[in-house]
Amino acid sequence: MDIDLSSISEPIGKVHTPVGADPHLFRLTDGQVESFHAQGFVVGNEPLADEFVDLLCGDLEFLTSAANVNNPLWHECHLNECDNGVDVLFHAIGAWRISESFHDLLWQPAVTVPATQLLNADVRFWHDQLFHKPPQQGGCVAWHQDYSYWIRTTPMAHLTCWIALEDATIANGCLQYIAGSSHWELLPITGLAGDMQAIERVLSKDQLHALQNPQPMELLRGQVVFHHPLTVHGSFRNTTEKSRPAAVVNMLSDGVASVSAEPLLTGTPVVKAGEALTGQFFPLLRKLDESL
Repeated sequence: MDIDLSSISEPIGKVHTPVGADPHLFRLTDGQVESFHAQGFVVGNEPLADEFVDLLCGDLEFLTSAANVNNPLWHECHLNECDNGVDVLFHAIGAWRISESFHDLLWQPAVTVPATQLLNADVRFWHDQLFHKPPQQGGCVAWHQDYSYWIRTTPMAHLTCWIALEDATIANGCLQYIAGSSHWELLPITGLAGDMQAIERVLSKDQLHALQNPQPMELLRGQVVFHHPLTVHGSFRNTTEKSRPAAVVNMLSDGVASVSAEPLLTGTPVVKAGEALTGQFFPLLRKLDESL
């Protein structure tokens, strides 16, 4: 078996932008931070370097292949989250343990500097994700809140960074947000793939109205967007001739603890209830004072 890269809690060397680069290049303005807290999402100022995205895309082909689906380093790997017999949505958790480029993505300043601002804390890794929508039949990601899948950790001090590995457009199924939904209550899980309307059965009249006015987040290759753990988001089908791949880095404030008696991620040791997430699988990515 290949080495488990989670045993290395620092960049291996694939980070194109030096970790010690001037953080002010990546900092959000006060207005952007305020907009995030009002709307529930904000686009980062600096994209990933083209050369680094090339590395990610170069590793993506193997990571999403059938030959790699049973790699024991995955926490989860689904060649297809859709079950309608038509659409295809690859989704996996744990790429950072397998690929050097996805490992070093966690420490990219374009990801970590804004994260310290938005969480106003030292930032620790929670878990990564890969989503890949193939041409013409790429499946949707249904409307959901991330924290509904994360209630095994508390307090709710989490943040998601979504990275476009190719241009993300309305036509190929870019991410879409419901502005202001970060102020809604926690909703129950209604499914991750397939049925975009499934969430409607748990929404109030006002929430249903808001759902009719999503904000598409069209991004260029390498751009990043951050969203709150309660922000309702999803993405529609890819009907274009090109694939729509994306990487996700989920983070949390240092000090967030487990409330579960079970492993927080498949294949990891149990973090006892009440204990903070630390160690091999939840490395510290950046301290707040490093971003000032």
